Amino acid sequence: MEGIPHPIPRTVEEVFSDFKGRRAGLIKALTTDVEKFYQQCDPEKENLCLYGFPNETWEVNLPVEEVPPELPEPALGINFARDGMQEKDWLSLVAVHSDSWLLAVAFYFGARFGFGKNERTRFLNFSPSFTPKRV
Repeated sequence: MEGIPHPIPRTVEEVFSDFKGRRAGLIKALTTDVEKFYQQCDPEKENLCLYGFPNETWEVNLPVEEVPPELPEPALGINFARDGMQEKDWLSLVAVHSDSWLLAVAFYFGARFGFGKNERTRFLNFSPSFTPKRV
């Protein structure tokens, strides 16, 4: 993953801000930067992952070698199905996996810092339209 360290969110507000930034980066990869993203997902390369970062950027890279990883890992091998599917279907599949990863990261932070039911509910209520955008 990217070498720029990001602050670790500790409050519900910080976790939601982290979530929104990562989500914005993933949406950018799958929409605005879709040609660049598509090219980086070469099926001839190793297992690649799509990472979104809190600063609204994204990166296609190999999974971290650290075991266990610091954060939940995004879907592994997004590049392998690229040429075997219609582009729109492949992008939708990557988007679904990315949505799951975003929630996993947010709930990882919540568990790490002892968020109870009230904090988890507050997190989910931050956005009235919490449903992730479709590509």
